[in-house]
Amino acid sequence: MQTATIAENHYSLADFQQNLSELINRIRETGQPLMLTVDDKVEAVVLDAESYRILIEALDYADAVEGIRRGLESMKNGEGQPSEEFLAEMRRKFNIPDKQ
Repeated sequence: MQTATIAENHYSLADFQQNLSELINRIRETGQPLMLTVDDKVEAVVLDAESYRILIEALDYADAVEGIRRGLESMKNGEGQPSEEFLAEMRRKFNIPDKQ
């Protein structure tokens, strides 16, 4: 992935619309997002599908790690209950037979 200067990646919305094909090709080739501006303020970011997928996967991973961290902290603090107790409670509550 090539690194571009910030100024090279900022385009007004009007410029983006006028040069759509060229700028979409640039995004594909460089993997760098484009910042779209309205009145010199960044209002949107456009990135290629693969970069978006990677970003979403990284976010999902970070969310999972944080959830695990909170769960471990809860157990360390004596909160929660063992899974066997929880499952037994759910079986009683919802009349679910034990697996045999």
